[in-house]
Amino acid sequence: MRKRSEFEGKLAEIFGSHKQLVDSQLVYLSNLTEGELASFKQVWVKADKERKRQVLRHLLELSENNLVLDFTKVFLTCLEDSDKDITVQAIVGLEGEEDSCIILPLVRLLREGRTEEVRATAATALGQFAMLAELGKLSQEEAREVYSALLAVTEDEAESVEVRRRALEAIAPMDSPRVKQLIEQSYRSNNVKVKASALYAMGRNCDPAWLPIVIRERNNSEAEIRYEVAEACGEFGLEEVVPYLIELAQDRDIQVRGASVRALEEISGLKARQALGQLLNSSYQDVRQAAQETLAELEFRPYSFGVNSQQG
Repeated sequence: MRKRSEFEGKLAEIFGSHKQLVDSQLVYLSNLTEGELASFKQVWVKADKERKRQVLRHLLELSENNLVLDFTKVFLTCLEDSDKDITVQAIVGLEGEEDSCIILPLVRLLREGRTEEVRATAATALGQFAMLAELGKLSQEEAREVYSALLAVTEDEAESVEVRRRALEAIAPMDSPRVKQLIEQSYRSNNVKVKASALYAMGRNCDPAWLPIVIRERNNSEAEIRYEVAEACGEFGLEEVVPYLIELAQDRDIQVRGASVRALEEISGLKARQALGQLLNSSYQDVRQAAQETLAELEFRPYSFGVNSQQG
């Protein structure tokens, strides 16, 4: 166990704005005890705003590169910060966290966040809990909380387009006639971003009935739409979409090409691996490189045909 004096000394080093941040110091913010968390809160409130932003950026990088480190308590504390950039960073830090204790703080920010960016980021983070609810990994009360909060925002015409579309993407995995209706309504929108979100939501909804629409939109003139088509194909996980992903991997837009290769990695069955082999001869260097790296990763992964391919 760390001595309190030692921990407080590290806090002084971390938040001393004239000193360079060192990862070995930031490791001390992982898995805080209750006493350490109390000390952290006292220092955090008084710390320089730019230094706090800097600390959070480093913590995000560390948490991405080291799965052993757990900064959840720090990120939860930072949700309460008055600086919207810090709040957004803290929400991003909680993405991927499956502890249901963070549902209510995220719901509160979704409903009451002072800026559009905060509310939209909170909606996106709640998407992981919508998926957990659909998988039966949340209590009925928790699932209802997630569903009702996201649904209310999605249906709120006074809310900004950005927040509403992020809420739609988040709620998409939840099996509900109303969710499907909202996806269809958004797909018919004249707003390209809303339509793109609808296509992304179709993939997360995982109903094969959406597949003909998704495949048809691969020829859309908007790169953002074609990108979401590739993403949705990966979410469906069906090998029947592989030919269309090969086609999209030759798209003129580099992001669409990248999304197509990632989708093939998600599918990862025999046809997907054969397609990646074909892409080693692509006329695009980025595709050849991505295909090569993906095949190398899949070499150590057992064949997966996805949940949806078993349903289809």
